Amino acid sequence: MVNMVNFSEMFYREFSIPKRNGSTRNIDAPYPSLYSIQRWILDNILSKIRIHASAFGFVKKRSVVDNAKMHLGKKCLLKMDIKEFFPSINLKRVIPIFLNLNYPQNISYILAKLCCKNGYLPQGSPASPYISNIVAKRLDSRLMAVSKTYFLQYSRYADDLVFSGDYIPHKFIKIVEEILQDEGFLPNKDKTKLIVGQGKKIITGISISNGKLTIPRNMKRTLRKEAHFILLNGLELHSAKINDRDPIYLERLIGKFNFWKCVEPESEYVLKTLNELKKCSSSI
Repeated sequence: MVNMVNFSEMFYREFSIPKRNGSTRNIDAPYPSLYSIQRWILDNILSKIRIHASAFGFVKKRSVVDNAKMHLGKKCLLKMDIKEFFPSINLKRVIPIFLNLNYPQNISYILAKLCCKNGYLPQGSPASPYISNIVAKRLDSRLMAVSKTYFLQYSRYADDLVFSGDYIPHKFIKIVEEILQDEGFLPNKDKTKLIVGQGKKIITGISISNGKLTIPRNMKRTLRKEAHFILLNGLELHSAKINDRDPIYLERLIGKFNFWKCVEPESEYVLKTLNELKKCSSSI
């Protein structure tokens, strides 16, 4: 335990995963011994703290579907992003979480250290997402308040901020940026998008462009194509044709169809294809 507190970096495995934009995301995955401690802290301490109603990421009974649904039918959509969300939350911002729960200073320091790596919130810890929501509570409260003054809806899913309404003035973007910076976060200006009218409106992978929840058109095409060739020719032939020997390729595809099902639960095509893919998987 002492080593975990004083030399936390020794208890993580580092790797990167690809992002949708082609870049990579660095992950710090704790070893099982530290993971179990972080999980205990999450389940027995952190999860008892109420999260702001505007936060939809990593919160029980809230999902990407709920996050997108609240922006349906709005004329304007503003998407913004927080730069280096987890790394921007340092040890000094985590310690007060435990102090506010009446833990002594020394215990609060130890608990916070166990949840941080090199003094910052690691992306890969089971406790990090919930801690980030706790730290961002005041941010959410301020953004909700300013949104109401402009008659806008506001939601946040991890580092993704979404505002929607009948009219969003350009000066509103500057106001949000100033609030972010005042709360210790940096806006990722390259990802700021203001969409008006019939533009493509996609929130956390879900399209709301046509006044209903669906997955993006290009994603539908890709999934339909992959499922068709697997069910027609078999997984082995399909994998050889596309030169992809991923051992869990089919499981990944099933996972994507499950996501599609969550977004469009009444789609007969999705339900039928998902069932056929599962049969295919069980027969391998």
